[in-house]
Order: sequence, then structure tokens, then C-alpha cells
Amino acid sequence: MPKLLRSIEAQTAQPTEIIVVDAYSVDTTRKIAKTYHCKVIDGGVPAKARNLGAKIASQPVLLFLDADVVLPKAFLEKTIKEMRFRNLDIASCYIAPISHLKIDSWLHTIANYYIKLTSQFHPHVPGFCIFVKKSLHNQIKGFDETLILAEDHDYVRRGQKVGEFAYLESYKIPVSVRRLAEEGRVNVALKYVAVELHLLFLGKVRKSFLSYKFGEHFK
Repeated sequence: MPKLLRSIEAQTAQPTEIIVVDAYSVDTTRKIAKTYHCKVIDGGVPAKARNLGAKIASQPVLLFLDADVVLPKAFLEKTIKEMRFRNLDIASCYIAPISHLKIDSWLHTIANYYIKLTSQFHPHVPGFCIFVKKSLHNQIKGFDETLILAEDHDYVRRGQKVGEFAYLESYKIPVSVRRLAEEGRVNVALKYVAVELHLLFLGKVRKSFLSYKFGEHFK
């Protein structure tokens, strides 16, 4: 969280408001957020947390980010400009690992290729970086809080049906590889493959079929 907030503070274009939706953390998340003048509210699992944040947001364009993302200095300026120039209603960025390991670069390159290949007929969007017009968010009634996993992919698929969706080219979104390091790269990759197969052949994930922890990161 501190790295994300510092990266936002350093942006060439500043957001009008920052809303931190905290799932009752036991660390110093709330205290840190308030030092950056964020609005802090109670949250829950990702779908519920994003919906709660969107509900009180006052701006016409929302950007959902996870706590372990770090933004390049001109990220907001250039991505929002591109989104408006292309007249997009919902968008995301390709991903870049915050890591020097070749295996992390390789895994994320594969992920980027797959989401680009399937973007028009089976779109995906990483929950840690979603741009969306609030009007579209409201029109599709936000994230489906009944889903156990892949609520972000469901969100973009519903959004694409009523709005213009694309991946932005201005920047890749730098993302932590902490989960990969903690749970094991092969283990996490297999979980993503399992979820994707479920979406393709069984549909939305409404019942838990694998272990996937939200939060619980304190390092």
C-alpha cells in the first residue's frame, strides 16, 4: 500500500480522490492511507470492495487498483488521455512483473499474449487495473458479488456488451510477484489455468473448487 500511494502522489496528473477500501486489516493500512488524505471505508472480498468504493466515488471515470501495484510517474496522465482519445468505456493495461527473474517475464508475456488473443471474443481484465466509466459500472450493476473467482473477467464481459472495451497501449501496469513467490509460480499458474478451463467449459465460478486466498499478505 505505501508504495502504491507514493507512486500516486508522484503522478504528473493527480486524481481528484483516492478511495481505500480496507477489508478490516490488522496492520497499519488505514493509518497510512489517511496520511495520504485518502477516503477509507470498510470492505470485503474484491467484488464487494470494488462496488463499495465505486458507490461513493464522485468522478466519471474510475480506476480500480490493488494495493501492491506501483504506477510509473506519467501513468495516469497518459492512460486516461488514451482512454478518452479512443472513446473507451472500459479498459485495462497489459501487465509487467516487478521482478528481474526471466521466469516472471516469461509467464507474464504468455499472459499478455493470451489476453490479447482472446480480447474480442473471450475478454479478460486483471482486477488490479480496471479503468471504467462510472455510468457503465452502474449500468451493468457493478461486480457480481456472488462469484467466488474471476469476478473481474465476468465484469469486463458484461461491460463489453454495452460499451467499448480495449487494452491501452500507453503503459503496462507493473505488478508485484509476491503471490507467485509465496505460493509457487507453477502452483499459481496451474490455478489460473484451472479457473480459465472452468470459465470456458463450466461457466462462472460460483462454488469454490480450489484454494485461493485473498489478502493475508503482511511482508
